Amino acid sequence: MVKTVPFETTLEVRDTCLCLHVQRAARALARRFDEALKPFGLTNGQFSLLMSLNRPEPPRMSAVASLLAMDRTTLTAALKPLERDGLVRTETDPRDRRGRLLVLTEKGERALAAAVPVWRREHADLDGLLGDGGSEALRVGLVSLG
Repeated sequence: MVKTVPFETTLEVRDTCLCLHVQRAARALARRFDEALKPFGLTNGQFSLLMSLNRPEPPRMSAVASLLAMDRTTLTAALKPLERDGLVRTETDPRDRRGRLLVLTEKGERALAAAVPVWRREHADLDGLLGDGGSEALRVGLVSLG
């Protein structure tokens, strides 16, 4: 079989593809934070979801889905273990009976409060790895893409 895409192209993609490098970094960061948050019974995704509910007023599902760049089906699936564990509950929106509000329970607030210092420590370690201004430059670059 004759190759139509030369191996040099594979090397080019490996070395220059932003999508590949962001995916690899995202998986590495997810593993790092999953391990750090494990003592609290949380994954990095659950921590982010709980934090997205930490607001003065309970948010609608659509607002949380938008913030976390999730579709409603994925968000609903992600909420199930948090609801089962008593960290989150859903309520009917009193302003629109068709809507659902997501409420961070007292147990959820305690879990979040316990996990935040570890999250901060991990970020401080990452800041050190990335050097002066590296974390902020990375955040700015990623936000500009999203």
